[in-house]
Amino acid sequence: MTALLTVQDLRVAYPGGRAPASGWTEVVRGVSFTLGRERLGIVGESGSGKSQTGRAILGLSAPGARVTAQRLEFDGIDLLHCPPRQRRALRGGRIAMVLQDPKFALDPVMTLGAQIGETLRSHRPLPAHALRQRVHDALAAVGIDDPGRVARLYPHEVSGGMGQRAMIAMMLIAEPDLLIADEPTSALDVTVQLQVLGVLDRLVAERGMGLIFVSHDLRLVSSFCDRVLVMYAGRVVESLASADLGRAQHPYTQGLLNCLPQPDRPRHPLPTLQRRADWAA
Repeated sequence: MTALLTVQDLRVAYPGGRAPASGWTEVVRGVSFTLGRERLGIVGESGSGKSQTGRAILGLSAPGARVTAQRLEFDGIDLLHCPPRQRRALRGGRIAMVLQDPKFALDPVMTLGAQIGETLRSHRPLPAHALRQRVHDALAAVGIDDPGRVARLYPHEVSGGMGQRAMIAMMLIAEPDLLIADEPTSALDVTVQLQVLGVLDRLVAERGMGLIFVSHDLRLVSSFCDRVLVMYAGRVVESLASADLGRAQHPYTQGLLNCLPQPDRPRHPLPTLQRRADWAA
């Protein structure tokens, strides 16, 4: 399998925090993986470094962050050392990221249609009527019944789930080669969730898109993704095929699986994860 993305020893650090000796606190610590035209799931609890990893790949780490890697390469392009103009051209066009919370990611003073259209227009100029049709098609693809009406609405006029679907449409409209999806289905009901997953699955299968799927939902990741990375305290503690998730070897992964409710075996209270200091070493 040809690697679309290669990440080797990725580190993201911020000044201050709990490391007064060095003056920096690492939130991503030596993450390495390759991604082909496949579905890669990244799981772990809040604060494990999942979103920070995705943002570093896209070049969206917060101001003041120190991002280093032995290798951070997308389709032969060195993402850490390429010119800023080239990085901006990649962002949104060939590499896109669905951010976690549409309340903060969407512009409150622009209609949804204008925001989605701006993404495509930035990379592929089209006549106004063709652009409008592409926006409507993108909204329809993520399960929105009346895309013309929704395109005219502002973010505060739609529900969280519809805002999330608009975000997904915005990131998919330019047909990226790599999509980083940070909890893309967390605000969606089950029916719409399946519809959105179907869209993503089709893009991977038909267009050969690479997908990094960040989620807390172990069951969803195991059924939808091809491979899984498990992160804890900024590190990858286990990497395995999604079909082998039930046979995970690391105690943290086993603990996460053990905490899942079992409808056929009620347990009260649910077991809690017993952490060990060496997991974060």
